[in-house]
Amino acid sequence: MKLTADELRRMEALHVRAWPAFETARIGGWLWRHSGGGSQRANSVSTIAFEGMDVSAALDEVEARYAAKGVKARLQSCSLCRPESLPELLRARGYAEGETTVTMVKRIADAEADADVEIGEEPSEEWLQVYLGAITESRRTTNRRILAGVPKPSAFFAYRKSGEIMSTALCVAEPGHAGGCAVLECVATRAESRRQGGARAVLGTAETWAHRLGRDLIGLQVSETNAPAVALYDSLGFVGVDRNRFWTRG
Repeated sequence: MKLTADELRRMEALHVRAWPAFETARIGGWLWRHSGGGSQRANSVSTIAFEGMDVSAALDEVEARYAAKGVKARLQSCSLCRPESLPELLRARGYAEGETTVTMVKRIADAEADADVEIGEEPSEEWLQVYLGAITESRRTTNRRILAGVPKPSAFFAYRKSGEIMSTALCVAEPGHAGGCAVLECVATRAESRRQGGARAVLGTAETWAHRLGRDLIGLQVSETNAPAVALYDSLGFVGVDRNRFWTRG
């Protein structure tokens, strides 16, 4: 599968929009983000756009802003990062390459929603318990707050079986009408309920929801080292189209 440069840019930009940081600032077109906690996206600089003339000065400001928060500077790069030479500039400045996430995308197809999947405009407390229970403790408080500010149009999906929620997902769509894309977040399953179809059910129903909004593409980002998740998404027709890297200054 091959996306146009515009489709990929819109997909990456929607991933930024779907996970809003508490504090932001524009630095030459880059989006500086800070939220505290362990969320990498909400505590890094999105480098999709850059209109500045002096990259070194922009990096100086990035580092000064993070230093004022008492944390190390972190930037996020992908194939669309600007300037294109940013990874080399970061290495020369003493940044180390950290976790890599894969952006996976598929063309949306019409399908029936799963009858066991509930769709809500807000996350229920039980939905939060399942999702937050599947992530590291350092991310839980911050991510709970981020979820309270997720932009519309969006929906929260919960696969319920035997009276309890087994799996969760969040889908955020580009604003507008026909066309565009949607992204998936917060795909999680209770440890004791894995390999029982819950993740497939919420993902399929989320795709149906996006299709009914008239969206053409749906995507997600997953850690490159999470082999079981990558295999699941691959089996559902998602294809890797880009990689995001997080750079932290030592």
